Amino acid sequence: MKEYTLLAGATGYLGRYIARELKRRGMPARLLVRNPRSLPGQIGEYTEVVTAEVTRPETLRGVMQGVGTVISTIGITRQKDGLTYMDVDYRANRNLLDAASAAGVSRFVYVSVLNGDSMRELKICEAKERFVDELKTSGISYAIIRPNGFFSDLSAFVEMARRGRVYVFGDGSTRANPIHGADLADVCVDAVTGVKSGISEIEVGGPEILSQREIADLAFSAVGKKPHILAIPDAVRRAVMKLARVFTSSKTYGPLEFFLSVMARDMIAPAYGSRTIAEFYREICSDDSGK
Repeated sequence: MKEYTLLAGATGYLGRYIARELKRRGMPARLLVRNPRSLPGQIGEYTEVVTAEVTRPETLRGVMQGVGTVISTIGITRQKDGLTYMDVDYRANRNLLDAASAAGVSRFVYVSVLNGDSMRELKICEAKERFVDELKTSGISYAIIRPNGFFSDLSAFVEMARRGRVYVFGDGSTRANPIHGADLADVCVDAVTGVKSGISEIEVGGPEILSQREIADLAFSAVGKKPHILAIPDAVRRAVMKLARVFTSSKTYGPLEFFLSVMARDMIAPAYGSRTIAEFYREICSDDSGK
């Protein structure tokens, strides 16, 4: 009898890469989605697709049957439908964990964020780390994957470069080594079996450590323009965060405060993979030129 890996969040940026990697390795997969039409390619490519709302636990009945491992990439990227980080990043994952526990699932792989525990003052990290705390005491073997950022988060640098100027924070010297979704998917799928040996927490980044200014230079190179980099004083960054908290809803300031916080600190994790930011930027520009 085959044992499924259930993937929650299969239509998101990372989830799509994980779904492809599970298929590439020939691992029986059950993809949990809200809308099957949002899946890339043809649904028939995958072992099985089930429709459910992770924010509604009653819709999860039966989805864990035959499942050995859950991989969850569930989290809010852009808030919508009136849901909060606590609704999705915490409670929805808690619903998955409860369903997995009740069904006797043996492993749970959860994708959080690098340094999340030290950034609990941020709404997104507060919710993610609350779930991490409960996962660790659940009794299920687990792996917590902590990437430091996705290449897709850096596409904004290309958009700014196209407009002729890129903004960096402070002096632009803070560094990071974000990771491509395909490389991170390898790590997540490896954790399906690797977690069997015990509890693990995996920090992971891409192969290159670059400063904001170096990333901006790569963006200008990709669009074929002379670099024009403008520095935003750190005092301005802090003021924007305070004003956003006071005068906007969590729907607005939640993503903003996370972005402004991580851009002001080094986000360096153990290197993995081979895909580079320069290659990613060239792909973006090549795809756009073909439209």
